[in-house]
Amino acid sequence: MAHPKWKTSKARKRKRRTHLSAAVPQIATCSNTGEKHVYHKAYYVGDDLYYRGKVLVKGEIEE
Repeated sequence: MAHPKWKTSKARKRKRRTHLSAAVPQIATCSNTGEKHVYHKAYYVGDDLYYRGKVLVKGEIEE
């Protein structure tokens, strides 16, 4: 099994990976609500929190 001779530091590893990030965030449209949001992120519609078209946290109903 291969064994590295020196440990790669966190800073060195992260410097190497800086160019891998996307230049512009991808925008998705929810099929249920029609709301535009960033991929892989939860988003609010009114008081409800949605993720992948499903309600994660229902907004509080005030009477």
